[in-house]
Amino acid sequence: MSPSRTIALAGFLMMLAIALGAFGAHALEGRLTLERLDTWQIAVRYQVWNSLGIIAMVLVGKHFMVDTKAMGLSLIFGIVIFSGSLYTLCLTNIGIFGAITPIGGLLMIIAWGLFAWKLFINTSES
Repeated sequence: MSPSRTIALAGFLMMLAIALGAFGAHALEGRLTLERLDTWQIAVRYQVWNSLGIIAMVLVGKHFMVDTKAMGLSLIFGIVIFSGSLYTLCLTNIGIFGAITPIGGLLMIIAWGLFAWKLFINTSES
């Protein structure tokens, strides 16, 4: 995926996070337990931060000539799996979705670790 498409997808994920945050605050209040509303907000928060992170990662990577394709995809899939499983858990109350969440978190950790490593290696050679 090209850097511009990756940034565009991050923008879409950010838009979706804002909409889902508002949905959780207004439409789900009173329908979900306080614990589930907190879980919903965690999903929104991780989606927002990592969507912004994708944009920063691509721009910083471009500046330092670091290929961020794999890391960007890892973050995108991490957001979808992490936040998506939490949204689904909240809406369905089916516990198995909570067991999927760590896979998304692991993808996010891998993406940021690889980014830091590649950036360190690339800039230490200069």
